[in-house]
This record gives sequence, structure tokens and C-alpha cells, in this order.
Amino acid sequence: MDHNDSTQTMSDHEKEVNDWIRFGLRLGVSAALHPLEYSKVLIQLGYEPIAPRPGTSILGKPIMFLPNIFQYAGYIRQMDGFFGMYRGLTPKLVGSIVGMLCSERIADKLGLPAEKNDESISDLTVDTKWQEGIVSDEELYIQFKTALKRDVVLSVSGLIVSHPFHVISVRMMAQFIGKESLYKSIFGSIKEIFRNDGIFGFFSGIVPKLLCDVACLVLTSSTVYMVSKYLVKDKMSRTYCAGGTQFIFASILYPLQVVSTCMVVTGSRLMAGRPPVMPEYDGWRDCWNDLQTRGELKRGSSVFWRYVNQPVSKRPGNNMAPLPILSKYY
Repeated sequence: MDHNDSTQTMSDHEKEVNDWIRFGLRLGVSAALHPLEYSKVLIQLGYEPIAPRPGTSILGKPIMFLPNIFQYAGYIRQMDGFFGMYRGLTPKLVGSIVGMLCSERIADKLGLPAEKNDESISDLTVDTKWQEGIVSDEELYIQFKTALKRDVVLSVSGLIVSHPFHVISVRMMAQFIGKESLYKSIFGSIKEIFRNDGIFGFFSGIVPKLLCDVACLVLTSSTVYMVSKYLVKDKMSRTYCAGGTQFIFASILYPLQVVSTCMVVTGSRLMAGRPPVMPEYDGWRDCWNDLQTRGELKRGSSVFWRYVNQPVSKRPGNNMAPLPILSKYY
């Protein structure tokens, strides 16, 4: 092995180590923020255990405020303790690891390896080369198309492989509504899902989730490419543009996340997935139409300011909301 091959091998090893470090950091952040994700899932399912309080909007209109996501997480801790806020975390982390490993291998098998920066040719980035005319518009487009194709393959394959763990995680969290214990461990949950829903139960809600993730990826990447090519030339500005564009498309496609979460639970043996808490939907489009009719496709989209447009009746002598209901809130 000559010096160049040895250097390349060391560079590849360092890149792989750095990728794992970054992935580990993402898992750590995901674990730390799990209580907020837990609260968001329950909100998407239509569960409001805390009665709204009266208040006024900025325009002075009387409205009923619901607890924000942090207060919601505090309620979960009050009911189940500190560790109860991390219910469903284990299958979520396992799904992330499995999805990452499998998606990378699938992309490599399809001939879509990650791009490698050849520092022996030039220290200039692709963006700088393009600005200075070293890389043509056609070459830049080919690079964009190749990168997008790989990203789509990674997203789709990773989601499909990890979705069974996502189903287990969501159903573990949904048990909070009915105080069940059907989903205690990963293997026990696998038996429960297979016995009750069959093999297709592991892929409940996958269609709207796929549509959301792939559409967001394609729209964001294409928009950033067009903006970078014709409008914004500064690298830092393009970075901010990418983040803002992704946020906009994720907000537009957010209703698909709500539909996916509902479809993961509906039809199961959990109280959260059966009437009167949730209708038994025939498919994700039926769920979409029902939520759209009641104006509930955006529930859970707001983190701080959440309100209900209609009064929530309470049981006599109970200062909490009644049984979990699907009311119009954001």
C-alpha cells in the first residue's frame, strides 16, 4: 500500500468516525427532547387532559387557552414521574440506529455512495468552483440530481426499515391516554401488534409519513438549488435559506404527520385508537377527510400558544377535562 492509499484509508476512517459522532449527538439530542415529542404525539392524537383556561387574544377576543407543550410534559411527569416522560424512547432510538445502518447499505448497493472530497485535486468547495467557473451549470445540476437521488433513497429506505419501531414507540406513548400496559417492551409489543394487526400493523401510518418526508426533502432541495443558482450567491445566506425553506415546507406538510400518528394508533386495542376517543378509519385518506372536516389537521403544530375554539364541558366536581376527546385546537 503506497502513501496515497494509506492517507485515503485514514481519511475514510476519520470521516466514518466523525459521522458516527454526529449521529450519536443527534441521538442524544433526540433523547433529551423526548418528553416534548411525547407531549406532541398525545396532542396529535387529540388528548387534552387539562381543562383550558379563559383568556384573551392579542386582538382582545375571548378565547380558551390550552397548556403549552412544556406544561403538557409537566403533566406527564406529574402522573408518571420523571422516567415516565421517556416512555417509548427505546424503540425510537433503536429504529433510528437500524434505519441509519440499513439505509446507508441500501444506497451503496444501488450505486449511490456518499460523495468523497478529493483534497488532492483542489481545496476549493463545489460552490466556490461553480462561482469561479471551474464547474459548469450542467455539472452542478448533475451533482444536485445525484445527491437528491441518494437522499431520497436514504429517506425512503430508512423510514421503511425503522417504521415498525416507530409504531411501537407511538403506541407505547398512546397508552398514557387509557393507562394500559399492552406495550411494555419491544419484543412484547411485536407480539401484540402481530397478534392483533398482522404484519401490516407494523406499517400503520407509513404512507402519509412517506409522503411528508419525501415531499419535504424534494421540495426543499429543489427550492434551495434554484435559489442558490439564480438569487443567492453567498454561502452563509444559502445556509439560512435552506433552514428557512425546510421549515416552511415542513409546516405546510405538517397535517400528514398528524394523519400518520392517528393511523398508527387507530384500530388497535388501545383506548386512544377506539371510539369514542378516535374513530376507526378505513384508511389515511378517510382520516384526512375527517380531521379536515373538523379543522384538526394542524393540531399540535403550535408549541407555545395553543387554544380551543369551542368550550370543553367538564364533569361535575372535576376540574380536569372529561374523557379524552377530539376537539378543535392548535
